[in-house]
Order: sequence, then C-alpha cells, then structure tokens
Amino acid sequence: MEPLEHGMLDVGDGNQVYWEVVGNPEGKPAVFLHGGPGSPSKGARKSLDAERFRIVIFHQRGCGLSTPHASDPAADMSVNTTEHLIADMEKLREHLGVEKWLLYGGSWGTTLAVAYAQRHPERVSEMILIAVTLSSPREVDWLYRGVSRFFPEAWARFSAHAGDAPDVVRAYAELMESPDPAVREQAALEWCRWEDTVLSLENFGGTAVFSDRASADVIALVRIIAHYYANHGFVDDLLGGVGKLAGIPAALVHGRRDLSCPADTAYALARDWPDAELTLVDDSGHKGSPAFTEAIRTAVRRFSP
Repeated sequence: MEPLEHGMLDVGDGNQVYWEVVGNPEGKPAVFLHGGPGSPSKGARKSLDAERFRIVIFHQRGCGLSTPHASDPAADMSVNTTEHLIADMEKLREHLGVEKWLLYGGSWGTTLAVAYAQRHPERVSEMILIAVTLSSPREVDWLYRGVSRFFPEAWARFSAHAGDAPDVVRAYAELMESPDPAVREQAALEWCRWEDTVLSLENFGGTAVFSDRASADVIALVRIIAHYYANHGFVDDLLGGVGKLAGIPAALVHGRRDLSCPADTAYALARDWPDAELTLVDDSGHKGSPAFTEAIRTAVRRFSP
C-alpha cells in the first residue's frame, strides 16, 4: 500500500516526526498510535479498512524514521514525554487539515490515545483501543515486578543486571543513558529478555518479539520504554479522568490471558465510560489470536463510514 502522501514534520525541540497517509483520501480520518513506546508497528497499514479510512501513521519521537533517533546517546530524552507526543499529534492533525479523527491505539498507544482524548475530546470521533493499558504506577509495578511471581528466576536475572535496585525500571533507564555502547546494548538485551519472558506463555505470535538482537531500533525502543515507565508514562490518573471522554464512542478489545497488561484495567475503563464497549477474548494474550483479530475487525466495521 503506497502512501498517498508522507513527510517529516518539524515539531520543535530539534525533533522531526515521520508521518504518512494511506488508504482512501476521501475516507474517514483515523490515526494509528503505535505501542512500545518506541515501537512503530509494521501492521499499522492493516489496522483499518483502507477502502473506507484515510489512515494517518506517524512514528513517535525518537523511533522509526523520526529524528533524532533515540539509539543516539546525544538524543535529548527530556523533550520526549507524553505532553510532547500530544502536541505532536495536534501539529500533525492541523498540518493534514483534519477536523476530527478516530484514534486507533494498541498497548502503549492506548495510553497515548486516552491522554490525547482527555486533552482534546472535541478532536476525537471514536476510539478503538487494543490491549489496554493506562501506564499507571500499579500497572508498571506489575509488569516489572509483580508478574515475577510467575517467572522468579527470569526476574532475578533481570533485577540483578540493574544491581537489584529498588526501582528496577529507573535503574535500567539510567543504564540506557550510559556513554558506553556496550552497557546500553547489554541492558537492552536483558530488558528484552524479560519482556519476552512475560509473553512466553501465550499460544499465538512469535516466541521472541523483542530480543533477537540489539539493533539500533531495539536500543531506541528500550531507552524510550525505560524513560517513559520510570516516569509512569508521564501521565496522571487517566482512569480518574475518564469523565472527560463522555460522548466519545469506543470499542476496547483485550486478551484475558494478557500477563503484561492484566484485563482489570480494560474492565475498569469500560465500566466507568458509558460510551465504551469492552470485548474480552478468552484465548488471547497480548499478542492476540484469530478470535482477537476478528474482534478488532468487528470494532472497525462498527465505526466504518
């Protein structure tokens, strides 16, 4: 699917954000918010019906084709926060002449979608949220400590590499700022080993999603994730702000077997958001399943023009 248009958007702070538009130029505007943070999805173009939607895809600061790349230690992470990403989305929306758009987010992208919608509800037509997380302190603590109850030996290794620091996520964030490339690479590999372990019991998807090698993209990914989650996603209590989403129709799709993002967050969000409908898929984890994919297709059809 060739882009209808693409480019680099100057968003300030020395950052250029890569964007492209695919699908139907006359279709309903929708923006794809990738996960990670720091992991542009190769499946973004397949997320929505290209015959019915004008799909906007962009690479969040520091990753993919956006510059500067976070694998470069000179890239300034202090200007890479959720506030910056929300502002980037608004600049991109205005640049493309979009009045309102559907937000489609997966994993970290659901945090960004909810944060953006609470800030700019008048710019959101509908929302499709896949593998829901709100990056709260409770969720971050679960992913990088609590779930260790299932994988004690793997977590012992993950923690030991950070000197068994009380705040393991912040310790990794500091390792990823090391001037020594070998330190950054080894920390990235250990982080990815842990991420893979948490997803290892799932029946669908690849067995090593993150940790095949410490490429520049992997190093950028881990640097960005650790930076964000050491600061709890740079968001306040998004669940507490759910009232700001009143009137925005939403479809939430979540795997009941998702150990990385337990289903209680998706349930609580849907419970407190009368315009949201949650589908829990019994056989799916974070990486999905055929039934999970069909639930997403149902959500897309619901909001198709």
